[in-house]
Amino acid sequence: MSVDRTTEATEPRPTIPTLLARAVAQFGEHTYLITPTERISYREIDRRSARAARWLLHRGAGKGTRVGLFFPNDIDFVVWWLAAARVGALVVPLSTLYAPAEIAKVLRLADVALLITPPRVLTIDVAQRLEAALPGLAGQQAGRLSLPAVPYLRDIVFTGPGGPAWAGRYSDTDPLAPQEILAAVENEVSPADLVVMVHTSGSTADPKGVLHTHGTVVRQTSTWPEAIRAVSKSGDDASILCAMPFFWIGGLLAITGALHRATTLLIMPRLDAETALDMIERERANGVVGWPAFTQRLREHPSFATRDLSSAPMLRDGPLDIAMVDVPDGFPVHRTMSETAGGFAYTQMRIVDEDGRPVPDGTVGELWVRGIGCMAGYNKRERWETFDDDGWYHTGDRVYRRPGDPRLFYVGRTSELIKAAGANVSPLEVESVIGQFDDVAQCVVVGVEDPVRGEQVCAVLVPAHDGIDVDSVAARAREQLSSYKVPTRWLLATSDRIPTLASGKLNRKAVRQLVIDGAFTECGQRP
Repeated sequence: MSVDRTTEATEPRPTIPTLLARAVAQFGEHTYLITPTERISYREIDRRSARAARWLLHRGAGKGTRVGLFFPNDIDFVVWWLAAARVGALVVPLSTLYAPAEIAKVLRLADVALLITPPRVLTIDVAQRLEAALPGLAGQQAGRLSLPAVPYLRDIVFTGPGGPAWAGRYSDTDPLAPQEILAAVENEVSPADLVVMVHTSGSTADPKGVLHTHGTVVRQTSTWPEAIRAVSKSGDDASILCAMPFFWIGGLLAITGALHRATTLLIMPRLDAETALDMIERERANGVVGWPAFTQRLREHPSFATRDLSSAPMLRDGPLDIAMVDVPDGFPVHRTMSETAGGFAYTQMRIVDEDGRPVPDGTVGELWVRGIGCMAGYNKRERWETFDDDGWYHTGDRVYRRPGDPRLFYVGRTSELIKAAGANVSPLEVESVIGQFDDVAQCVVVGVEDPVRGEQVCAVLVPAHDGIDVDSVAARAREQLSSYKVPTRWLLATSDRIPTLASGKLNRKAVRQLVIDGAFTECGQRP
């Protein structure tokens, strides 16, 4: 989609502070967020985030400061996301699924300077988790952190009481920058300024940091309110349960998209089917934004059949996957991409064959994207490493279009990434963890189709000695990897059964086919 530069010149600047101010002016008293215990309007989220923004400014954070957020899906996450965006900081959301080693890796890769977190995140004691992630942290002083493993990290601030000596505190009595300074700062936030770094698994062992500007995030989320109303069959007073994590693009798409048009979001720190059904029924929600596995959990709940879900007819009668609403061929509508901030508005698209030539409608090809709806790039990668000479990003997604239908239909991926329950899993990352165990000589990870998760993470192990304890291997993997990355299917093989290419490189495609054919020894499923 090309940009109408005349329209762009006359509309408000596409920045998060401008978008929030417009939302407050147009529908400030409307309920924005509802949790199991709290509800908050657009006007109140503006007030709370303004205070947090003034606190950030007083602490010296501002344009370009890399601020990490480690929160569950709650109101405080939204407050700090908006606060950091309002002062021009670059927000780095950290997954609450991260094991300690992953936290340390992302803090280092993202050059986070300030980390903000509550003392507890769900069942996680954050102080314990961070001390496990960062050796030497226990002997540090608040506001003066100096750790070679994370050399840019200077401060960790808890938003609640208690905590160790190395952590600062956010308090209602803390001094704040003047309101007029915040107003002046917001005026200096540009659509070209970076606003968020979302980490997603890539083709390497390290997660990729996808960088987006204010302009891209505001534009790409602008179509979300209409899209969600279309798939949920709701009207002006849309109320949607968001089951997408805020630390990934799907959740950010929802909480930012709802700033464009009054939309009430029901959110939960922990995904629980009974709590979700209670909220949907009580608040007369119109639908659910989440992955099919969670919708299936709702439908399998013992109380589902007796619930009054008349406000959300698609939840009871529609497909598990909202991307399957009104599809003609059985392939889902392409959902979202971290690299395009969750949508395809303002994005030039090309579907090409193996030689890079455009294919006709109805033909499957690889999706290429470019334009102002595309990411600014990957963290710590030069442009030539990410885009081709003409500015195209080669997504690796296999898609097609139907004549007269603007939607993209998703067929699969050309890359080796595994799409497990909506999350990208890098086989190399999982292999790098399991392959270091003394009792594992080799580990090959592939994705195999799964009716609920889309793909299942499958590990083929070559034991270093007889009698390998696969339960022990799985338990150790869970200590170092997020739960969705840990293989759920385990098989044993000998090294001579692992196929390679003529070059000597692993033939991952052939390994996957051998798994499908049952050529390896099954060790069972492990949740």
